[in-house]
Amino acid sequence: MLDNFINLEYIIIAMSFIIVYLLYYVFTKDVEYSRNIRSIATVVEELNREMFYMKDKIKDTQKNIIENKTRMSDVEIYQEVERTVYDMLQPLSLSLQRVQENLETIDTNIDARVSALENGVKQISLPSSVYGNDDEKIITLYKQGVSLDTISKELHLSLAEVEFVLKINKIK
Repeated sequence: MLDNFINLEYIIIAMSFIIVYLLYYVFTKDVEYSRNIRSIATVVEELNREMFYMKDKIKDTQKNIIENKTRMSDVEIYQEVERTVYDMLQPLSLSLQRVQENLETIDTNIDARVSALENGVKQISLPSSVYGNDDEKIITLYKQGVSLDTISKELHLSLAEVEFVLKINKIK
């Protein structure tokens, strides 16, 4: 009976630790989520403020156009609208230019890496006999009756390279 009571105490203690840990975990996640929500709210407020200022500026421009309608020609109205649109789009244009510059830099880096990899692969994968350095030696030794194993050992080439050269030159 006493053993059951002690086991029950351990179970209760373990469960209380689990509950405390879960409460801590929920609290820390709640703090993190609250921080994220506040930062999103700040960004939304800034965007709303910018929209308000842009709407206000458009209203002022419209009022100026209406007030000066008798004095402004169509060309002047067009120029005023063009200036307003340009002022609103200039920050976006600058951001797009920066993105384009970053993409060009990334593209240049990727091209350089691809070229380096291609050069490395070419150096690794082509056997030296393809360049013609050992072709004549291989053919001469083979015609003299030297075995393929001996040719490969003498010229420090693999057996496959020796066979490759002979097949390309249609000797074997």
